[in-house]
Amino acid sequence: MKLTKAILIILLIIIIDQASKIYIKLNYTLTDSTSPAIVDWGKFKLLFYENAGAAWGMEIPGDYGKLILVIFRIFAVFGIGYWLVSSIKKHGHKILILCISLIFAGAFGNIIDSVFYGVIFSGSYHGAIATAFPEAGGYAGLGYGHVVDMLYFPLFEGDWPQWMPFVGGEHFKFFNAIFNVADSAITVGVLLLVIFSKKAFPDTDKKNVA
Repeated sequence: MKLTKAILIILLIIIIDQASKIYIKLNYTLTDSTSPAIVDWGKFKLLFYENAGAAWGMEIPGDYGKLILVIFRIFAVFGIGYWLVSSIKKHGHKILILCISLIFAGAFGNIIDSVFYGVIFSGSYHGAIATAFPEAGGYAGLGYGHVVDMLYFPLFEGDWPQWMPFVGGEHFKFFNAIFNVADSAITVGVLLLVIFSKKAFPDTDKKNVA
């Protein structure tokens, strides 16, 4: 796969990711326990949440925790970008190039939120819709923005058996995470790498036997 195709894949994912986030941000208030879903199709729900930290809502404590996380993400994206260009130059398998492109696009999409959304938008609150480029300034400084999440697929739910330690009797949902298009691209890229690992990472040490 050529670099131009990889760039097109990356741009397409970033455009879809950012368009969906900006649309949600500028048209809806944050979803809470009392507000209905924006779209509710049973096993698929469209919500509006903001994630101030890393994956699964984890955060680094302290005033500079968020900034440290953003800087780490930026270095990670540079590393993934180098991996992508290097793999293309070495004529890596198209599956490998596709997977790296998906991971790069997803990581870059979430970095845009973290770096710029706090400056571009006013705050989203329960009952208040955000605006772009508010006169009073954004809700946070550069590098302190929140990542917009909206996709929710609670595939099934139930109660753990009483005999199970720690969680016995508790109610659970699967899949209970709220995510976005960028997260989906990263997940798909990683899963494809695992599934097609033999094609993505052929054993170059094997020698032809005469």
